[in-house]
Amino acid sequence: MIDGVVINTLKTHGDHRGFFREIFRFTEGFKGIPVGQLSHSLVNEGVIKGWHGHVYQSQWNYVVTGLISIALIDNRKDSPTYKKSTNFQVGDGDDHEPKAYFFPPGVFHGYKCLKGPMQIIYVTSGVFDLEDEIRVPLDELHVDLDW
Repeated sequence: MIDGVVINTLKTHGDHRGFFREIFRFTEGFKGIPVGQLSHSLVNEGVIKGWHGHVYQSQWNYVVTGLISIALIDNRKDSPTYKKSTNFQVGDGDDHEPKAYFFPPGVFHGYKCLKGPMQIIYVTSGVFDLEDEIRVPLDELHVDLDW
């Protein structure tokens, strides 16, 4: 696992009326990291988004509907897991438990929407700032992905 990345399996409380699921508990999840922005995005099936990172921001993600294959790559030169990557799937489906995942600044993320449209909610520690954005072309980071 990449240093600083957290993947939480979420508890769902359901009955005949539906369900309740706690996604983020800011008093526990960000552990003193400020919350700057809450965003919602829709991505169509087959779309690949990557590579993207932040200089300063941390981020929590939660897939509401759909299914994605995620890759995270540690690009922090001072990290014990520098250049390591991790892949996992998040979203709805028979064999996927609901999860929320966190990554710190300097960890690049990318994903492919396997089942869509996919809707994702993400919470960042800061507000959108172009100076904080790090974008790398998809083929520039040589990661073994089955996309």
